[in-house]
Amino acid sequence: MGVRQMSNSEIAQFFKELADYLEIKGDNPFRIRAYRNAARTIETSGYDFAKLVEEGYDLSQLPDIGERIAKKIVEIVTTGKLSKLEEVKKEFPPHILDLLKIEGLGPKKVKTLYEKLGIGSLEELKKAAEEHKIRELPGFGEKTEEKILKGVVLYKKEGKRFLFAEAEPYASELYEYLKGFKAIHQLTIAGSFRRRKETVGDLDIVSTSDDPLGAMDHFASYGKIKEIVSKGDTRSTIILENNLQVDFRCVSDLSYGAALHYFTGSKAHNIAVRKMAVEKGWKVNEYGVFNEKMERIAGKTEEEIYRLFGMDYIEPELREDRGELEAAMEGKLPKLVTAKELRGDWHLRTHYGDGEAEPEELAEKALELGYTHLCFADKASYLFCEHGRECPPVSEYLERLDALQKKYPKLRIIKGIEVEIEEDGSLAYDTKELEPFDLVIAAVEEEYELSKEKQTERLLKAISHPQVRILAHPTCRIIAQRNGCSLDIEKVIDTAAKEGVWLEIDARPDRLDLSDVHLKAARDSGAHFVLGSVAAKPEEMENIRYGLNQARRGWLEAKHLVNTLEVSEIDKFLKAKK
Repeated sequence: MGVRQMSNSEIAQFFKELADYLEIKGDNPFRIRAYRNAARTIETSGYDFAKLVEEGYDLSQLPDIGERIAKKIVEIVTTGKLSKLEEVKKEFPPHILDLLKIEGLGPKKVKTLYEKLGIGSLEELKKAAEEHKIRELPGFGEKTEEKILKGVVLYKKEGKRFLFAEAEPYASELYEYLKGFKAIHQLTIAGSFRRRKETVGDLDIVSTSDDPLGAMDHFASYGKIKEIVSKGDTRSTIILENNLQVDFRCVSDLSYGAALHYFTGSKAHNIAVRKMAVEKGWKVNEYGVFNEKMERIAGKTEEEIYRLFGMDYIEPELREDRGELEAAMEGKLPKLVTAKELRGDWHLRTHYGDGEAEPEELAEKALELGYTHLCFADKASYLFCEHGRECPPVSEYLERLDALQKKYPKLRIIKGIEVEIEEDGSLAYDTKELEPFDLVIAAVEEEYELSKEKQTERLLKAISHPQVRILAHPTCRIIAQRNGCSLDIEKVIDTAAKEGVWLEIDARPDRLDLSDVHLKAARDSGAHFVLGSVAAKPEEMENIRYGLNQARRGWLEAKHLVNTLEVSEIDKFLKAKK
């Protein structure tokens, strides 16, 4: 039985798509839930499912994996297809799942759009919204129609870009595959991926090899190629199965640094460097730095190139032509924060709120990550039972966290709570209800469309509240789905810095709010920041790395992040709002 090289996330994607199609179809909800549970189990499992299939392991023994799911996993891994999914796909237009990428559209609403208006693509959705046909449907309305139209326009504007977190597993797997070719000596994924941008358009891979032709053959033989666009002696281009384009280049050892610098970018950074070269009578390109006599004077390493211009080495995350060249000249580049310096996570959710995890599970994961403190911050609306569900009293939740502190003495447990900011800037709950908590995280959760003036005043009032310590996801954006609120962000940043309110960097891959540009501005204003994974289950705590990427792009050092504090400093910091 042949087994394909497939990651857990790729296997899980089959079940996610099947569940989406079945929900649009209006199929059995228990079957749909079973597929979603299976996808979650596969994606978050420590097992390599493809390897388990190859070894003949009985997958039905695993949680959420019964005999039927197990057979489907074997089918996926051995054939690269799922017949049930192929069968259901035939019942719908080929691009109907694209509708789920628009904010506010879940499978049930997509079902309504398809059945009532025959909408099966983003183009049809946009046309129907422009013609005001959607507002007439049950469960939609004028505001929903406007939001859908904005979502489609924003999605189309973004073009074919992938969230960094979406591109990362494909990039990592391809990187490991290429490393397996012994004739490749140096290898780096460059471009926006290396600069850790929040979205990635394609991958640029730069290498050196004493067998370039063999390296190109090896690259073109990768098992997950949808299309080979071109194949040359030293450069080839492919499209992966997920439609991500990859350009692969082999260069000489003497040009490796120059090529790496050139293909890492950004374009603005490279143009600025070329201008500096022209002023000296030099030329810079992907092959090296050349003097007036066209003699190569640098290019073997990036450090060599920057040193030639009298600059310190510039980390890839900073290469956006936002002052990094001047800072490198003056020896004033920031010492960017690293993962080793993080000692805690400042936004976790449990099953007491809208999360899925037991507090103990999150604590265990924190210890695994080497943390010394963590902040629980379930939503107040859940803790105070505002969602029509049975829930224990808040006192039980607080007692559970106290017990957690005793059970894990090596962890400092911080009892936070996330409270919604009302339209007028007040908090959804009064001071007395919030007193038992160590800190309050304020967040805008609705009414995103207020005017710039009203939205700004709303946040300024919340920031000034004596109990508010953190402002969550300040601009409320969702990448490629929802633009941030209209704000005077400079005023919000300055007020937060003066009031001693920390600005959250929401580390969820599709949020990354604040943006890198806003982070640098806030840093320069004297603000402090917290990284929060906003994890609802233990494995999501590892998403903190995406927030760390954002922090580094925003020029942040360890001293700017509360996550780097020693346990002995936390109590003092909690009390010192102003």
